Amino acid sequence: MSGFFDLVHHQRAYRTFSDEPVDDATIGRLLDAAVHAPSAENRQPWEFVVVQDPALRSSLLDFAEKAWDGGGREFAEARLTPGLMADVERGIAGGGYRDAPVLIVVAADIERGLKVTVPSSIFPAIQNLLLAATELGLASALTTISMGFTEDLQAMLGLPAHVVPQAVIPIGHPVRPLGPSKRDPFETHTHRDRFGTPW
Repeated sequence: MSGFFDLVHHQRAYRTFSDEPVDDATIGRLLDAAVHAPSAENRQPWEFVVVQDPALRSSLLDFAEKAWDGGGREFAEARLTPGLMADVERGIAGGGYRDAPVLIVVAADIERGLKVTVPSSIFPAIQNLLLAATELGLASALTTISMGFTEDLQAMLGLPAHVVPQAVIPIGHPVRPLGPSKRDPFETHTHRDRFGTPW
C-alpha cells in the first residue's frame, strides 16, 4: 500500500483463502496493531484466541454454518444483492472460511471493561487488525454470525463466563486479489450543522 488512504480504500472482506500458512510473527503483527486501538477508559478489554488447530477451526466454523442454516441464509437473501449473497454463501456454507489457516476469536472481558462499552472498545481493535492484514497482503473478514452460540464458543475455547466472544476473524492468504471497496460517496450521508442540510 502506498499510504493510509490507499490502504483504507483496499480493505475488503475475503471469503475464499489459499491453504498457505500464516506464521506466528505475522499474526503477532496483526495483534499488535489491534491492541493499539482506542478503548473506553483505556481498559483494553480485548482477549484474542488464535485458533490454528484444524479440528478446532472446523468445529468453530460449524457454528457459523448452523446459524446460517438456522435462519441466517433466509434473512440474508431478503437483504443482499444476488452477487453478495453468493459470496457470503461461499464463505459460510461453501467452505471458503474453512480454508483459512487461522481463525482469531476476538472476545471482551466484561469485568475489565464495562459491558455497555464493549462494542466501542472491541470493534476499533478489530478494524486495526483488518487494516493490518490488508497492509501485509493477507485476506481477512469480520464475521459475527456465530455469536448466537456464545456459551458454546466459551466452552469450546475454555473462556470464563466474563470473557464473551464478539467476532471470529478468518486470516489467510487471498486466492485472488480484490479491487477497491465499493462505497457511497461520503457526501451522500453527510450533513452540515443539521440533518438534511447537504455537505
